[in-house]
Amino acid sequence: MKNGALALVTMGLSPTLLRRTIFAQELARGAASLGNARGKVLICLFQRGAADALNVVVPHGEQAYYRMRPTIAVPRPTLATANSAIDLDGFFGLHPALAPLKPLWTQGILAPVHAVGSPSSTRSHFDAQDYMESGTPDSKGTKDGWLNRYLAAKGTCAECAPSAESREPRAESLFRAVAFAQQTPRILMGPEASVAMNSIEEFGIRSNGPAAANIESMYATGRADVVHAAGGDMVEAMKALKAANPAQYQPRNGAEYPRSQFGQRLRQIAQLIKSDVGLEIAFADVGGWDTHINQGGATGQLANRLGDFATAIQALVTDLGDRMSDVVILTMSEFGRTARQNGSGGTDHGHAGCLFVIGGSVKGGKVHGRWPGLETEQLNERRDLALTTDFRSVFGEVVRKHLGASALDRVFPGFVGQEIGLL
Repeated sequence: MKNGALALVTMGLSPTLLRRTIFAQELARGAASLGNARGKVLICLFQRGAADALNVVVPHGEQAYYRMRPTIAVPRPTLATANSAIDLDGFFGLHPALAPLKPLWTQGILAPVHAVGSPSSTRSHFDAQDYMESGTPDSKGTKDGWLNRYLAAKGTCAECAPSAESREPRAESLFRAVAFAQQTPRILMGPEASVAMNSIEEFGIRSNGPAAANIESMYATGRADVVHAAGGDMVEAMKALKAANPAQYQPRNGAEYPRSQFGQRLRQIAQLIKSDVGLEIAFADVGGWDTHINQGGATGQLANRLGDFATAIQALVTDLGDRMSDVVILTMSEFGRTARQNGSGGTDHGHAGCLFVIGGSVKGGKVHGRWPGLETEQLNERRDLALTTDFRSVFGEVVRKHLGASALDRVFPGFVGQEIGLL
């Protein structure tokens, strides 16, 4: 109302702009009816390089696991040492470096999904990451990412979609989708606007959609009427971000983020959520998971990476506190690694992997997905953990049940997923 009044007083409001403002209000009411009234947030974390699923969520009840990994297997929990797996259910356990995540399992908000991944047989990092981010395995012609398609398709239905005559550009927060990255990641590419930034302190608009460019051009040409009317929320979001004073931000509930780049990115995601700037999608990635040489078992290269990963996520959950009831954290990696260790004390490119789903609405305390076994005849191509759950089933359930999307055929075209029961 304040922005609308300001526009009327300063330069007048055309019928088109008035209709656009009214449509923005209707859009907000429509979003509330789809279960996003309290501001549901999805945080996607990409482990680039293919994390070794078998040493992340350890099948310590599988004899073949220890036969195939004589020097890098994580010891059984029955040894009860600091370097043994952390038992979850008598068959699976967490890598000891993931100890910060065990309380989340106990609270019932952490759900690992095992033997999950892409049906593509590629062992190329580039192609596998592209397929996971586009959401269309083995299709290289897809131009947009599945998160961008979600942003465009959310709530699309016969009852709530505006008619062709009244359809106008949306008036949504500039910070609806934010990636902490050098440039817009593949998963957010497409016509819907998103912001990529290295940090809040160094904030700069890098939008692959029309919204940010339009705002910049409006200011450049003096067309402030559109900003004050339809784009008022975006301006207010930018003001709110500056008012949050990132240099003075203090995590709550005793949360301590690691000083690593990944830890600091999660810290800033928490800050955006608590600043109420309209964040719906947050993305961050972390590399270093391609462990061909000297991977280590309970300690070593992989353990160090997992320690930072788990500590950062645990800090994020602690910092958000009761706001986790409106947040889901989804981790992913392009594929898993070979079941057998190689001659260099590492593992090579594999097939199925594992991921984590964390949140207040998550059915945690259970390892989801059908376990295929690790005997030679049960392996994919007699070398990798076999795939039993398509990643699109997991991602689709999250965007449908958590974010309220109803047009999954637009998010993952041509795919009909299975119900996992995660949320």
